[in-house]
Amino acid sequence: MTAEKPYVVQPAEGVYAYVQPDGGWCLNNAGFVSDGGRTLLVDTAATERRALALREAVVAAGVPLPRTVVNTHHHGDHTYGNGVFAPEALIVGHDSARAEQLAAGHQLETIWPATDFGTIEITPPDLTYNDRMTLHLGPTEVQVIHPGVAHTTGDSIVWLPRQRVVFTGDLIFSGGTPFLAMGSLSGSLRALELLRSLDAETVVPGHGPLTDPSAYESTERYLRYVAELAREGAAKGLSPLEVARAADLGEFAAWRESERLVANLHRAYAESAGAPEGAPLDIAAVLRDMTVTNGGQPILCHA
Repeated sequence: MTAEKPYVVQPAEGVYAYVQPDGGWCLNNAGFVSDGGRTLLVDTAATERRALALREAVVAAGVPLPRTVVNTHHHGDHTYGNGVFAPEALIVGHDSARAEQLAAGHQLETIWPATDFGTIEITPPDLTYNDRMTLHLGPTEVQVIHPGVAHTTGDSIVWLPRQRVVFTGDLIFSGGTPFLAMGSLSGSLRALELLRSLDAETVVPGHGPLTDPSAYESTERYLRYVAELAREGAAKGLSPLEVARAADLGEFAAWRESERLVANLHRAYAESAGAPEGAPLDIAAVLRDMTVTNGGQPILCHA
């Protein structure tokens, strides 16, 4: 694990955010909601040991272990730990999140073979939904909402209307660069409109420290910046890699994982050429371009 240990923040009664600094590759956030008798977990973690640490954090909070786990999308940093909580917990996710997780399998071990993921049993959602669903923990209403294709094709927002807390999954990276390689730029902009309509007070992002709805504005500025770069680059006949290497990141230069710009440009180019939102890209080519954009250094999993 990194030197910085995960920590728990309680933004409202019965609501806990589990934050894994610094929020870089493979260091996702999770969270849990409890009425004291039942607990719902939002996402798990990338490695067996990190999922076990999350389990210990739930116990340390003095609430029961979860009977329900909601996955905000299929990526392994949010789902590899599902097996630590199943079969005691029912795994819930969007229809596409189940299909995507089964298709991806042990993808993270392939991308980062040197990382010790532990014993990972791919455990996809047992219960899936299409548009939205509502779960109840005593007086706490938990709305699970599909925003359409955005970060992936199977994203879920977890919204607690009474507590005004939203778990965004990777629709929001607090202090980090968005990643659209498996989703949609235009869909991500629509997802921000949905998030705004909820009128949350506390935003639990997929990565990075807790924030507030101001994160939507900075995320939108970045997405529109990518769209404009793609428009100008395509008009000049430049490749996504050429555009990314020449780009001035400006206000976004301080965000983690700036190499994701080239991946996002690949998505923007595909959409501008008429590809359906979420249509598969050549992920191996995207990863190669991110490595070049990262100064030739490999992209590291920090779990």
